[in-house]
Amino acid sequence: MLKLGYKASAEQFGPRELLDFSILAEAAGFDSVMVSDHFQPWRHTGGHAPYSFAFLAALGERTSKIMMGTSVVTPTFRYHPSIVAQALGTVGALNPGRVMLGVGTGESLNEVPSIGIEWPGFKERFGRLREAITLMRKLWTEERVTFEGEYFRTENATVYDRPDKPVPIYVAAAGPTASRLAGRVADGFITTSGKARELYTQTILPNVQTGVEKREQPGELEMLMEVKVSFDADKQRALEDTQYWAALALKPEEKTGVEDPMEMERLADALPVERAASRWIVSDNPQEQVAGIEPYIEMGFNHLVFHAPGPDQARFIKQFAEKVLPLLRARFG
Repeated sequence: MLKLGYKASAEQFGPRELLDFSILAEAAGFDSVMVSDHFQPWRHTGGHAPYSFAFLAALGERTSKIMMGTSVVTPTFRYHPSIVAQALGTVGALNPGRVMLGVGTGESLNEVPSIGIEWPGFKERFGRLREAITLMRKLWTEERVTFEGEYFRTENATVYDRPDKPVPIYVAAAGPTASRLAGRVADGFITTSGKARELYTQTILPNVQTGVEKREQPGELEMLMEVKVSFDADKQRALEDTQYWAALALKPEEKTGVEDPMEMERLADALPVERAASRWIVSDNPQEQVAGIEPYIEMGFNHLVFHAPGPDQARFIKQFAEKVLPLLRARFG
C-alpha cells in the first residue's frame, strides 16, 4: 500500500512546535512522521536543531499509530553506531513496530563543527556507514558483541533494551554507490525529489536494483521519497514560502565546504525566489500537486513523505490532508 507521510523539519522549528505539528499530522490522516537530524540548520536566522532521538521518544508517547523515524541520521562521526543502536533500541522498545532508522553518509555542516574533525572523502564516509549498519544490527540481535572493524570497535557490548524485532534500517542515497548499498543491505531506501528525472531513472534506481539482485536481507525493499511540496490556496504565498529553504537549490560546488549556517544563509538569500522554488512542486491546485507527485509513484516509490517549506505548518497539514491526500489514495491505493 502507498504510505503518505509528513516531514518534521527540525532545521526550521523548535521541538515543541515540531511535536505539535506531528501530532496534528497523525490526526489529519498522515501515515508517518520522519524527522531530520541536524546539529546545525541550513540557516542561522530562525534556525533550529532539536535532538532527533529525544523528539522521537516524545512523539511516540503523544501518538498511537504513525510510523516514525529519522530521515536521516549519520551514525558514524558525532554518533558512534553503538549509541545510535542504544537510542533506537529504547525508542523501538517503547513503540514496537512503529519505528525505523534512516541513515546516510552525512554532511560536513553537522559533523565538522560539532566534533572538530576534518571532513573525509566519500570513500571513508561510505565505509563508515556500511560498517555502522553491520554493527548496529549485531547489537540488536546478539549479546556480548565484540566487533573489530576498520573504523569501529566494541568489546562485550550489549544493548539491553531493544524491541523483539530489530528496527528497520533505511539507507539514504543520491548517487550510485550508496544506492547499491541500500538495495543490498537495507530494509528501505530514501532519496529526495526535485532533481533531474534522468538521475533517478538512469543512476539511482538502476543501482538500487543492482543491489537488490545481491540482497542480503529478507523481504522487499521499501522505497521512500521525500517529496518537496509547497501547496497553499494562495499560490503567491506557496511560492514565497520556498525562500526559507533556498539552500537546497544551491549546487554542490556552491556549498561544498560551507559549515557555517550564517554563510549558508548568505548564499541562499542571494538566490531569486524562482530558483529557490525550483526543487518544489509549487501550486494552489490539488490536481497539479497530484500530477507533480505521480512520476515518483510511477518510478516505484511507495512511501512518500511530504516536506512543506512554509512557517504555518498547521495550515499546510490541514489543506494538504483535506485536498491532496484523498486524491492520491483514490488514484494510487
